[in-house]
Amino acid sequence: MGFLGIFLVICGLLMLFKPSMIWNVTESWKSNDATEPSSLYVWSTRFGGVMVTMVGLACLMVKWVL
Repeated sequence: MGFLGIFLVICGLLMLFKPSMIWNVTESWKSNDATEPSSLYVWSTRFGGVMVTMVGLACLMVKWVL
């Protein structure tokens, strides 16, 4: 449970602070011009990053409490 929590926190922080890097890895090859992610993509990736970070922190807290 501890490793999963750490992994989720790292992924969530990456999504929160580097959404363009996530786009380059996962979505850029699908675009014809592949210039940059849309503002909606950046917003939704950051929102997902907050959610994933919170789940990771919850996993770490459960591991610590139990």
